[in-house]
Amino acid sequence: MKQDIDLRITELGLILPPAPKPVGVYKPVLVVDKFLFISGQGPINTDGTLIKGKLGADMDMADGKLAARQVGLTMLSTIRTHFGDLKKIKRIVKVLGMVNCTSTFDQQPGVINGFSELMAEVFGDENGIGVRSAVGMTLPSNIPVEVEAMFELY
Repeated sequence: MKQDIDLRITELGLILPPAPKPVGVYKPVLVVDKFLFISGQGPINTDGTLIKGKLGADMDMADGKLAARQVGLTMLSTIRTHFGDLKKIKRIVKVLGMVNCTSTFDQQPGVINGFSELMAEVFGDENGIGVRSAVGMTLPSNIPVEVEAMFELY
């Protein structure tokens, strides 16, 4: 049964930031068969600025989790802008969460929960939770979190 994701976003009181423009040679979204692939997204504020910081240095777990949630909002905006109707999404399938962190920070899964919890709120537990990886690394522009994902379409 198709969900009205736009209605759900409104019910949750979520505000989507502007979709970022590509900063390299890639497509923000790509449809292959019944799957929608989303390029890595960073945390964009509603004013279009980037959230910046490094976990374990100038950001704590709570800050990182909020940044990951903001990545989820950015991703929904990117899908709406470059793909269109969010109602065509059946479920999230795969998530790769990348955390900009110090070598001693080891709570990457907890940070990426901010993204995953938002997807569960928007799409429901059955369709909003997929398989996932969470890793630590250095990210461009000192963003704290980047997430790429794959969704199944109706």
